Amino acid sequence: MSTTTTPNPLEQFRWTPQPAAEQLVKEIVDGIVARDAIAARFRDRMRDEAGVRFIDCIDHLVVHESHVPLARLRDAGFERSDTLGGCYVHPGGIFPPIKISPREAALVHLKVESVADFAAANGNVGAFVGQPGDRFRIGVVSRDFAVVERHGYRGPVTAFAETPDHQVRLAMRHAELLRLRRRSFNNQIEGFAHAEELIDRSIHDLGVDLACDLFFAAEREYWQRRNRAAQFQKARQDRLGFGWANHDHHTYRSSRKHFARLMSIFEKLGFRCRERFYAGADAGWGAQVLEQPVTGIIIFADVDLSPDELFQDFAHEALSPREQLGTVGLWCALHGESFLQAGMHHLECQFDFESLKRQMEADGGIQVMKPFTDFPYLRQAFTEGERWPVAEDRLQAVLVAGQITAEQAEKIRREGAIGSHLENLERNEGFKGFNQKGVSEIIAKTDPRKHLSDTNSSA
Repeated sequence: MSTTTTPNPLEQFRWTPQPAAEQLVKEIVDGIVARDAIAARFRDRMRDEAGVRFIDCIDHLVVHESHVPLARLRDAGFERSDTLGGCYVHPGGIFPPIKISPREAALVHLKVESVADFAAANGNVGAFVGQPGDRFRIGVVSRDFAVVERHGYRGPVTAFAETPDHQVRLAMRHAELLRLRRRSFNNQIEGFAHAEELIDRSIHDLGVDLACDLFFAAEREYWQRRNRAAQFQKARQDRLGFGWANHDHHTYRSSRKHFARLMSIFEKLGFRCRERFYAGADAGWGAQVLEQPVTGIIIFADVDLSPDELFQDFAHEALSPREQLGTVGLWCALHGESFLQAGMHHLECQFDFESLKRQMEADGGIQVMKPFTDFPYLRQAFTEGERWPVAEDRLQAVLVAGQITAEQAEKIRREGAIGSHLENLERNEGFKGFNQKGVSEIIAKTDPRKHLSDTNSSA
């Protein structure tokens, strides 16, 4: 007689630091940068002018076969990927693919949102591979240094064909429709249906991966317009020409009512569910992490959740209505759904943690909160919260429902409520996971019922 044990959903993904892989990548990159003065200067500018680490923005590496023995690659956890043209990838951590070349070569390829933007900002791109509108382009900067632009394409250079002109025009049209999509509806179900219709049309014309790339470019732009820290940081990164290429994950907040619909739309865009989060009965929230394997985009989707619901498939099964709102539910009640009028709660990007904090506070007058994660392999902190005004009808609805007091309502009316953040994140040793306890604490701090008049301590 056999017995089966229900797996703990919190144990399905156990990410761990990968120090051997990090050391190998650092040795390759340090060797290239030591030989290439242009790459070295740009590495320093990224850190000094934008608080971003060069090594976090690498698309892929090319090295001569004599420089990195295959046995060492394998010992560090890298595996050969035939779908990536024979590159070696690391399934257990965040590391760039490594291409072993028989020719005497050592190249670092940096991720950028646009090679043309990089060239315009830096003026030292000597040659381009690919045409405007292609899903894959390379800008050759120097002998050992190039920049790479990808749009829904993860494969090798040699396998990608030029995009036909009519497809370029279609992509431009859908990018515009997604940027300009209507977000405010009296009936939120209509808002989801409208967005899904636009997504369906873009997938039909462009395929899932390019549609996903364009959708999240529009999402970042919408969020950025409503967040001063984002505007300050994006301007600094644009001056260097790499845009939001250092994004780590996109965080959405959803009501219980619409969470399953939200997950179905993300899955339509090619996302796969990864780990779940639940911080205990006192926290009252949960999260589903999703990853799109081709674009590399990560989503952290928050929702109010009770302990018993963790063990159901809450990403796909409808959550029952409940009267009490937790932190996430109240945020949605005050501001709207992240997927619709509110926009993302925050974008988390990879930075040099201390450099960004210092530069934000000294140069931008933007406070960075106390870290809610401070491990050697993972550091996280929010910028001070962006306060948004709250529509009177929304304020009255939560007041009448008893979710806030009259005093709290008056403070929100006068001061607004915390809406969004930029998140400062530093990953080391390729750590791919998140800090459940720390995330729980910062979620609790974002509840406007707890400190409505304390701007600096609000998350």
